[in-house]
Amino acid sequence: MTRKIEEIQRLCQENGVQMMDFKTVDLMGRWHHITIPVERFGEDTVRCGIGFDGSNFGYASIEKSDMVFIPDLDSAHLDPFTAVPTLSMTGDVMVIGQPENRRFGQYARSVTQRAEEYMRETGIADRAVVGPEFEFYVFDSTTFSCYPDHAFFRINAAEAEWNTDDPDGSGYQIAHHDGYHAALPQDTTFDLRNEICLKMAEWGVKVKYHHHEVGGPGQVEIEVEPESLTEMADKTMITKYLIRNCAIRAGKTATFMPKPIHGEAGNGMHVHIWLWKDGKPLFYGENGYSQLSDTALYFIGGLLKHAASLCAITNPTTNSFKRLVPGFEAPVTIGYATANRSSIIRIPAYAKTPAQKRFELRNPDATCNPYYAYAAILMAGLDGIQNKIDPHANGWGPYDFNLFNLSEEDKKRIQGLPKSLGEVLDALEADHDYLTAGGVFPPELIDSWIRLKREEEEAVSRVPTPAEFQRYYAL
Repeated sequence: MTRKIEEIQRLCQENGVQMMDFKTVDLMGRWHHITIPVERFGEDTVRCGIGFDGSNFGYASIEKSDMVFIPDLDSAHLDPFTAVPTLSMTGDVMVIGQPENRRFGQYARSVTQRAEEYMRETGIADRAVVGPEFEFYVFDSTTFSCYPDHAFFRINAAEAEWNTDDPDGSGYQIAHHDGYHAALPQDTTFDLRNEICLKMAEWGVKVKYHHHEVGGPGQVEIEVEPESLTEMADKTMITKYLIRNCAIRAGKTATFMPKPIHGEAGNGMHVHIWLWKDGKPLFYGENGYSQLSDTALYFIGGLLKHAASLCAITNPTTNSFKRLVPGFEAPVTIGYATANRSSIIRIPAYAKTPAQKRFELRNPDATCNPYYAYAAILMAGLDGIQNKIDPHANGWGPYDFNLFNLSEEDKKRIQGLPKSLGEVLDALEADHDYLTAGGVFPPELIDSWIRLKREEEEAVSRVPTPAEFQRYYAL
């Protein structure tokens, strides 16, 4: 923590701040907040923290639920969406102990922090860097219902091809699956994305670029500059907060749901990955495959070995697996390749310098808890390096061909991603030692995650859907 209390108090005075807002993350990766008047903020707030009930966030049983939130002063920023000037901060969660409180191991931010500490303890690297790409849909309206007597969802977007017969329409709708880099006037969310990106920059999230994505009914993407794990997890939460609130202010609604529209492109969160040590990149190898070092290839080997169980953290919803199907640029194959978007590991061909050399993991989506997801990705990669898991020797590629057009014989030979949340939870039950290494993911956190996600899958699977009525009603 580099900022001092006096600096925060001066910032508040200069900006007329009246409220201090403290944001915490629940088990599923959603922000919650508690707010105090600015005059109550002082040394005790930072030293002793603010007490709260951790059981309501999914972390603790009710008889052991007293926890303390300690704000991170370096995260302080003016919230652009509040009527009353408000300073926003995230921070850490502590459990009450004697003689001192201690960091709560299951809290999402604690896991990411511990993963970075463990990485340094191994001596492999001193900095892990990730750069996510945020894909999401912007709709004009969204309504849904799920009751015993009726269930439906209805979305609308002015860009959608189904609006070509609108009497008040513009005639500039985007054809099915044809939205990639669409220009004005078809790209109706351009100004909204500009506003989002400017607010991201103001909050310290550096944007590389933004554009319309493949999905015609309002799918877009914002890619950000890479940061270290905990910092990027914080900035992922900030990014989602800004996107949603800017959309609401514009009279629209944004969703990171992996597959909100049947037959259209889904929303992923591709994660670019680097390791550094003593200021030097570790993934460049002049004579290696695609100029990757052995360290990089072993990291890839760890990701591929643990791909199924990793999906339980990086793709944690039933809807996630409606995206991971052939034909929509979503990966379906456990493998690696250069410039190939059909395998879960893609090595960008244009990244040629030592500092640029990296790869991306393409299967994650933004319904994940980013703290757990980034930590799990690092832990899988470190396991690959420690155990020298060679992806080529294990038959995971390189697959320098289109994996969407495999013969039936090749489909049997090449390992695919699991097809359901239940399958990846089974995999996580069987394969999680790489996550618990070094005390990064507490075993009780893994158990809680599996239990809650199984309950979620079971609840969703019991609900009849319109597609089932369509197929089976008259049988």
